[in-house]
Amino acid sequence: MGPLRLTDFVRVAMVDDHESVLLGLRAACLERGYEVVAVAATVAELVRQIGGRPVDVIVLDLSLGDGSSVAENVTAARGTGASVLAHSIADRTPLIREAFAAGAAGVIPKSAAMSTVMAAVATVAAGGVLNNLDWASALDADAEFSQVKLTAREREVLHLYAAGLPLKLVALEMSIAVTTAREYLDRVRAKYVEVGRAAPTKVDLLKRAVEDGILALGPTGAV
Repeated sequence: MGPLRLTDFVRVAMVDDHESVLLGLRAACLERGYEVVAVAATVAELVRQIGGRPVDVIVLDLSLGDGSSVAENVTAARGTGASVLAHSIADRTPLIREAFAAGAAGVIPKSAAMSTVMAAVATVAAGGVLNNLDWASALDADAEFSQVKLTAREREVLHLYAAGLPLKLVALEMSIAVTTAREYLDRVRAKYVEVGRAAPTKVDLLKRAVEDGILALGPTGAV
């Protein structure tokens, strides 16, 4: 996978039940030239405001006070077609794990500098997966986060494929048949399904590889 192309034009929406946080995020987005499509205190209200308009990234607080669950909120936010960037206190490990299980593209701590938050928005908008110590450390410390037990060959297939190689080149690199490479990849996907971390797409496999330390990303999110 080549370097991500970060665009200057990003359509952002955000959910937080603290007005000061919303005001700060909105101001930073506008200063950077991003379009702020909608802001709201709940995901339900945000979806209503968006009303089908295109959104690239939804910055989502994981600790909302309306009784909604993280999984419900991430799923509903992703239903708009946007990628979800969790904006949370980094030590809330169960919430972070739930967000990733529901398909969040990354998490940025509320303690991060606003410039770091905006850079994360740009990375997620470009289809990248964030590589930061906050969520990686949280997952490593979380005994309930299901690790997949892959064989050495399965890890190699996942590493090469998630890094961007087409299956034919993966097979060539490993000196195996394409059908054998596909079988390994199918086993990898099946094992992730078994632990509740399904990875049906190549982007999902990239996320799983990063989460499990099989593939490292650069500071911008590029492989």
